[in-house]
Amino acid sequence: MTNLDARGATTGTGDRPRPRAVLPALCATQITSWGIVYYAFPVLNPAITANTGWSTGATTAAFSAALLISAFAGIRVGRIIDHRGPRTVMTAGSILGVASLLVIAAAPNLPVFFAGWLLAGLAMAATFYQPAFAALTRWWAPDHVRALTIVTLAGGLASTVFAPLTAALANHMSWRMTYTVLALILAAVTIPAHVFALKAPWPAAPPQSSHAGDSATAVTRSRPFWMLAAALTLSAFTVFAVVVALVPLLIERGYSTTQAAWALGLGGAGQTLGRTLYATLAARTGVTTRTTALIALGGVTTAALALTPGPYLLLVVLSIAAGMVRGNITLLQATAITDRWGATHYGRLSGILAAPTTTASALAPFAGAALAAPLGGYRPLFFLLAAASVAAALIAPWTATRAVRQPSPRL
Repeated sequence: MTNLDARGATTGTGDRPRPRAVLPALCATQITSWGIVYYAFPVLNPAITANTGWSTGATTAAFSAALLISAFAGIRVGRIIDHRGPRTVMTAGSILGVASLLVIAAAPNLPVFFAGWLLAGLAMAATFYQPAFAALTRWWAPDHVRALTIVTLAGGLASTVFAPLTAALANHMSWRMTYTVLALILAAVTIPAHVFALKAPWPAAPPQSSHAGDSATAVTRSRPFWMLAAALTLSAFTVFAVVVALVPLLIERGYSTTQAAWALGLGGAGQTLGRTLYATLAARTGVTTRTTALIALGGVTTAALALTPGPYLLLVVLSIAAGMVRGNITLLQATAITDRWGATHYGRLSGILAAPTTTASALAPFAGAALAAPLGGYRPLFFLLAAASVAAALIAPWTATRAVRQPSPRL
């Protein structure tokens, strides 16, 4: 039963606070943080290279370095949130994100440009999905799947909102001024939201579940944890390589750049649609079955894209289907820890789990492009990626713990 406390915050199980402002605030900050710190770069990069003379490889390497920094900084961020809550970390991350964009905008040379992106990587670790997931998992448990779904649906709109906005700004001002304006928007939205919406008392960690082992260290040394890390890392590599390689695959088959871009964009819409279905899927399937099935479906859709030369409409349908699987895999990763080991050490464990998957996501675009040439094109690359998904699906059954919650409760 839900009631209202003196501060106007709803409370669910026992006395656990679920402050009303947290979920809408995190939706707004995820849209804004992802849209500005992440999605603005691919829109502005052509203007950056044209204006500065820096190579595309160099500027993209700076962006990828930010993703790698975020992967490993996320481990420390998760530990802090477990003990102190998300307010300080996410506020500091917002401030750092603003500062990083201003450094990037003012960069007179590549070393300073790289330094700005390294700062941005720290900001990503403190403001993107992982800290938001940790906050919602503690405040909303055991109904966290619903909250996670809502915030990822909002995050899925980041490119829809900010890619066109960034392009519109860039049409009227330089890339440096565009980043400056975006930094001001980031400051105006995310800093006050994190300061004021995340100030509710941080709930005590729930009791350690009987199957979780003695400590977070025991979990990280267990076979199921490392099998889970391996399966999700392979899956992440496949998912992100497919996203980047879809356009050249379709162009290779004779479709126009516009047609390829539409197929990719509609695949993004499928990702949002897929996330709306995850709560139902989680309520009706066990965690190991769900993990295996979703990763395997990623391989099936990847192989289908490799096998299907056309017609164009069918390729669009397959792109949407692949997007739906991607959307579900995002939530699969978000709930993987709580489904197996509970929420006691969620921040720390999810940070450790996210490190290899984020690294794979950062390296996948480059690896995919590098492999396409020696393999003889993007069609054989997609077959290779499908095989990687199959390997991940074969690992997935080994992620089962001695006891898992099947199905997830109270969705």
